[in-house]
Amino acid sequence: MNLKDLITVDEEILGGVPVFYGTRVPIESLIDHLEAGVSLDEFLEDFPSVKKEQAIALLEVANKVITSKNIEHLYETIA
Repeated sequence: MNLKDLITVDEEILGGVPVFYGTRVPIESLIDHLEAGVSLDEFLEDFPSVKKEQAIALLEVANKVITSKNIEHLYETIA
C-alpha cells in the first residue's frame, strides 16, 4: 500500500494533522491507543472509519522506518 493511500495531510482536515486516508482520524490516535494497551481491534471499534488493512499497513510502515539500517538519517531529520 502506498503511503499516500494511508495518510492524508491537509490543512482543511484537522489543521493539517496527519490522518488516516479517507477519514478524520489522526494517526496519533492509533499510537496513543496502542501505548495505552488498547488492542488493535478495540481501536478499530472506536474508529470504524479506519479499515483494519489501513492500520496494519501503517504499523508495517512504522516498523520499516524504525528498523531501517538508515535510521541515523531519520534522527538527523527530526533532531
